Amino acid sequence: MPLNRRTFLGRSAAAGAGVALVSGASGTAEAHGGGHGRPRPPRRYSFTVMGTTDLHGNVFNWDYFTDKEFDDKAHNDVGLAKISTLVDQVRAEKGRRNTLLIDAGDTIQGTQLSYYYAKVDPITAKRGPVHPMAQAMNAIGYDAAALGNHEFNYGIPVLRKFEEQCDFPLLGANALDAKTLRPAFRPYSFHRLRTPHGRDVRVAVLGLTNPGIAIWDKANVSGKMVFPGLEEQAAKWVPKLRSMGADVVVVSAHSGASGTSSWGDQLPYVENAAGLVAQKVPGIDAILVGHAHLEVPEYRVRNEATGKDVVLSEPLKWGQRLTLFDFDLVWERGRWSVERAGARVLNSNAVAEDPRITRLLGDEHAKVVAYVNQVIGSSTAAMSTQEAPWKDEPIIDLINQVQTETVRAALAGGAYASLPVLSQASCFSRTAAIPAGTITIKDAAGLYPFENTLEARLLTGAQLKDYLEFSARYYVRTPAGGPVDTSKLTNADGTPDYNYDAVSGLTYEIDVAQPVGQRIAKLSFEGKPLDPAAKFVLAVNNYRANGGGAFPHVATAQQLWANSDEIRNTIIGWVRAKGTIDPGQFGSVDWKLTREGVPVF
Repeated sequence: MPLNRRTFLGRSAAAGAGVALVSGASGTAEAHGGGHGRPRPPRRYSFTVMGTTDLHGNVFNWDYFTDKEFDDKAHNDVGLAKISTLVDQVRAEKGRRNTLLIDAGDTIQGTQLSYYYAKVDPITAKRGPVHPMAQAMNAIGYDAAALGNHEFNYGIPVLRKFEEQCDFPLLGANALDAKTLRPAFRPYSFHRLRTPHGRDVRVAVLGLTNPGIAIWDKANVSGKMVFPGLEEQAAKWVPKLRSMGADVVVVSAHSGASGTSSWGDQLPYVENAAGLVAQKVPGIDAILVGHAHLEVPEYRVRNEATGKDVVLSEPLKWGQRLTLFDFDLVWERGRWSVERAGARVLNSNAVAEDPRITRLLGDEHAKVVAYVNQVIGSSTAAMSTQEAPWKDEPIIDLINQVQTETVRAALAGGAYASLPVLSQASCFSRTAAIPAGTITIKDAAGLYPFENTLEARLLTGAQLKDYLEFSARYYVRTPAGGPVDTSKLTNADGTPDYNYDAVSGLTYEIDVAQPVGQRIAKLSFEGKPLDPAAKFVLAVNNYRANGGGAFPHVATAQQLWANSDEIRNTIIGWVRAKGTIDPGQFGSVDWKLTREGVPVF
């Protein structure tokens, strides 16, 4: 039986598990040296590897949360339809045989388009549809893609079905079967590029994913797959690829380049390890970087062993940029060697969408637009997250109200029914809004864009104090007295909005004039100072409960209950049951920012 994506896992062996893919016709002989007379000039060949990353379900230049064409302050555009136009232009310029197209992961989660075909009309159903991302990437002609952590959000069956539907391999050298410790996905792919000189250039693409999957999608992968560090696995595979004849080695890594991690000491691996891989592992020519959602056109790292530069590039998320790695090779000593390598990015807002892609997926787009515009209820007043990062806003209270009621109902009649239920919530988007009047699915989806599920964990008052102090590190220390610039108040040390939690059921102040760890003041429960020994139930999303953000205590706290449905759907069901929601019934100011006891706002 031939080796393919369906049979690979059962047939993989530790020594192999790659795939050879031919781009262009194979050459027939080695390039020969000159005969008599003057020596021939060196044989040279140039080619380009194009790359995307963190596409997050974006095919069209469309925002399903606002139900209109995507736009931001920089007037970026998004989507594979735009990328397809850029790819066609590069192929026309370079010659298709002289190009490859790869991706660095986070492909099938992030928009309501990708959600719809994972949950509403799932690709895993009998005679189910082909995933829109697979359709688009197949039509564009991707050669390989690395796995991102969000590939696992919908469970392994959805990922395996997506893999089956792709005409290109999904790569993950550090995604291993938990029992055999063999690669659960193809570690690498080989691509042959025909040259005018008789000898093909052999390009190996090594795929590496993020070890954080073990934390962030614990429920989906525990006992099934393990995810060792990128540096460790690159050191194992790169020499193998060179020994197999790779002239050029490109790593597609779903890992940023900063060398930092968000999980503290929960894992012995580095989250953003691409720079370390370039520095420590010899034999790599270029790394396509993902995961960090940054634009890094070109970044060079000197390899410690060889003294040679490795070129890194990260194109901006959602199809906003396309990376181009340009390689110049020279034939010397009987082999191709990289003489020069550089990187740059192209902006997708400079081109129109490819009508071939928009026509291909027009029906799927229309179905999702109809879905997100379904009415689920109404609101007596408008709510917005615009000021939620620094004020206790009713729209975040809505999330906490739904979570509190859901957990309280789930624990009713049990051993923990008498304990007070608190809830945590984050501001995932500063542009989310619930309008006065009609509420639709897209409004709820914009408020809660992630596929998080709900859990209940048991914490003490002392642990909750630690939790809040850790959360408060989100604010930049701001001395008392002078004016406060909200644009410079939050995201201290790069802490993202989704790693700041507001906790309902308690009242407290955050003194931003104080150092980190000494900011929580007047912490009370039901009007009395919080008892450090008292026990509470915390309604918490699975990302945080599994250790995402490295908040103290919660990942090791006793789990009292867990739900398999997304919190977004729980919110939608709650609004539908209410019919009309009134922010006055659940909105309250339970926390505020202060400086030396004086309110900031």
